[in-house]
Amino acid sequence: MKVFVFGNPDLDFDSLPMLLLPELQKKLPEIDFEIKDPNEEWEVSESELIIIDTVVGIDKPTVFENLENFSAPPRVSAHDFDAYTNLKYLQKLGKIKKIEIIGLPSMISKDVAIEFAIKILSNSL
Repeated sequence: MKVFVFGNPDLDFDSLPMLLLPELQKKLPEIDFEIKDPNEEWEVSESELIIIDTVVGIDKPTVFENLENFSAPPRVSAHDFDAYTNLKYLQKLGKIKKIEIIGLPSMISKDVAIEFAIKILSNSL
């Protein structure tokens, strides 16, 4: 199983998924965690995609099972091509049949986030 991890270690509000990665890899060695830049294209080899990311506007860890829970950002130029747009595109092409986003609010403790992520990922194995 492959899990994409989004985040930016240089930004406090977006670094939590990256901070969890070493412990997730240690506790769930059977999962292939891949750090991805949400603003780049990714090669998707499985029809089911699991992502761990910081989600703005939530106050507790949440699992999102479709993209309809998110609003599309404004797109004025090619620079506005983001993770949401890329995911919608991959769905439209039929490359993604099922999606699960483990959404983490930026202001929760690392311990709460790791416990939640491990619980969700363990259930997906």
